[in-house]
Amino acid sequence: MELQVLKKLVVDGNKELPKQNLVKYSWGNVSQIDRQNSVIVIKPVGMPYDELTCGNVSVVNLQGKVLEGPFKPSVDLDIHRALYEHFPEVNAIVHTHSTYATIMAQLRRPIECYGTTHADYFNGTVPCVGELTEEQVAGAYEWHTGMAIVRYFQEHNLQPSDVPAALSPFHGVFTWGSDVWDAVHKAVVLEEIAKMAVFMHALQPNPEQLPGYVLDRHYHRKHGANAYFTNDDYGAGMVTR
Repeated sequence: MELQVLKKLVVDGNKELPKQNLVKYSWGNVSQIDRQNSVIVIKPVGMPYDELTCGNVSVVNLQGKVLEGPFKPSVDLDIHRALYEHFPEVNAIVHTHSTYATIMAQLRRPIECYGTTHADYFNGTVPCVGELTEEQVAGAYEWHTGMAIVRYFQEHNLQPSDVPAALSPFHGVFTWGSDVWDAVHKAVVLEEIAKMAVFMHALQPNPEQLPGYVLDRHYHRKHGANAYFTNDDYGAGMVTR
């Protein structure tokens, strides 16, 4: 992919976060990796979304060294780097502190599958991963935050493509996908199903999960070799139509 095209994707994806009410101020970031050219494009640290341009977005190599851009990259860069390094099928990452999903993260509770909206996009529970140790927080905090997600998926034999999201305890939300628009789309959906879950828990302390056979049907009708409901609002069409 041409670097200018990649920059434009990342700029537009970041600007979509406040449009979808997923962030306040500069509380979130979007990145995409070009694995062929070994670069990551990510929002600069503390940059207001309406000031973000192709001229000031951060370009780094896979080790995090800045290649282009007048500002430091997002403080969360090493979280993104850890996920890109260990999830080779992931090409874009979104991080937000969207209200309802972050409520669940702060409670250290996973978002279990209670209905078909969830099942259409996530093949089961969206996990809240393990907490960091005091030493990890004091050390390479952002890298360890990313690796906590990686470890959870490895230890629980989860495929990042099946469950393209995770909650970081006390912190917030990460989603990922095949490109920027796929990852942003997942972030929007995740916030909506988190909102449903929060209200369900308020109305009924221990709601029943969706039966597994319904989950399987809804997930696999949109994903995999036998998918037949694929005309969805993924991609740039989500924001340009």
